[in-house]
Amino acid sequence: MNLTQTQFPGTNDTNYDVTTEWSDDNCSWVDAVSWGCNATLNFTGNATSGDVTSLVLMAATSVVLALIILATIIGNVFVIAAIIIERNLQNVANYLVASLAVADLMVACLVMPLGAVYEVSQGWILGPELCDMWTSSDVLCSSASILHLVAIATDRYWAVTDVDYIHIRNEKRIFTMIFLVWAAALVVSLAPQLGWKDPDYLARITQQQKCLVSQDLAYQIFATCSTFYVPLAVILILYWKIFQTARRRIRRRRDVPPARPSSADGAPPSGRPIQSARDRRFVKKRFLNLKKCNQRTRAETIAAALLLTEGQSTSTVDTLDEEPKTTAFTVNEKAQVSPEKSSSTATNGSKPERPVAPGPSQREKKESLEAKRERKAAKTLAIITGAFVFCWLPFFIMALVMPICQTCVISDYLASFFLWLGYFNSTLNPVIYTIFSPDFRQAFARILFGSHRRGRNKKY
Repeated sequence: MNLTQTQFPGTNDTNYDVTTEWSDDNCSWVDAVSWGCNATLNFTGNATSGDVTSLVLMAATSVVLALIILATIIGNVFVIAAIIIERNLQNVANYLVASLAVADLMVACLVMPLGAVYEVSQGWILGPELCDMWTSSDVLCSSASILHLVAIATDRYWAVTDVDYIHIRNEKRIFTMIFLVWAAALVVSLAPQLGWKDPDYLARITQQQKCLVSQDLAYQIFATCSTFYVPLAVILILYWKIFQTARRRIRRRRDVPPARPSSADGAPPSGRPIQSARDRRFVKKRFLNLKKCNQRTRAETIAAALLLTEGQSTSTVDTLDEEPKTTAFTVNEKAQVSPEKSSSTATNGSKPERPVAPGPSQREKKESLEAKRERKAAKTLAIITGAFVFCWLPFFIMALVMPICQTCVISDYLASFFLWLGYFNSTLNPVIYTIFSPDFRQAFARILFGSHRRGRNKKY
């Protein structure tokens, strides 16, 4: 009789033994398994409950990761499809959003599935070549996703602070930004494949079954700073300036004094016809400035920066300019200049109607509306920056600490959680950058429920 005692595969529990017993001395373990010799397997120990727990955890992990992957794919496919199908979303500003969705979709298709296999297997079993491919894809797609957020923030900052930017924002400019984003991500991802690896890279894969990006300290400093810490600083600064500009304009509009009933602001007395060349030039200059300002407001308002997608239709973007527009001056017909929306008109030199100053209740209502807009601006920008920092900061702190502190021990479960928390940012991006846009919401509804919803959802 042969007696063989072995450790059960998949467990390190020394109390769990498998004892194989058979009567035929010529029958080996392989024969017992292959040919059905008279063998008896006796299980002893306390690992049965632990094995069941491991299976449950493995199944739960698989389901959660599969749902994250599926949600990321669906969300980003919807964004890309909406921009391709809906004509009102096909503008240069949304090209950045589409490119961001492509990067996040690549994270879901190229990076997350192999990462899920890595987590479920509790070790890298796919070899060094696939490890190189996976880490390169991980760095490329994740870095591109992060750098797209910088490009979007930069584009919005220029749109808010530069009145003429709306006229020079063209396909060439946006595609240049997209090219620079992908080029920078490609440089960071290919550096380890060109030789910038730590000495233990291969041994870590084959012996420890750990697939990590190069742990060389210089590379980690270069990679983390170029793909997270510097972009994070840029995003925080730009969105803070955008918020400051929004708040300043909101408060300036709130603090505008009511129109004087005696005469218009900065114009000649309202009872006197404008006849002199000097008066004509003055009124024409004021009107052109006002018209330019109104066009600027409608084309690219602060709302376009605070709503999370650019380039929406005027009816959906102009949310910070809800109160009726009135001009600050009135003229008669002889001036041959008439504002598009004036508070009063003058004909044949007759005295125009006096604008009515808002009452206390109107002023309180306006102040309440402006305060609400300011809170909305703060909330929107907090969601953008907060989601980005929440998802990626823990991982990049860990990525920088691991090469510096060789004696520091980070739990494998904690490291996996931080990694997937960063991946989860690709799941949130299509929600954050489109859900606040009525145009995107309507496009999603049409994709889900069909074209019959077009007329119902269309805004005039």
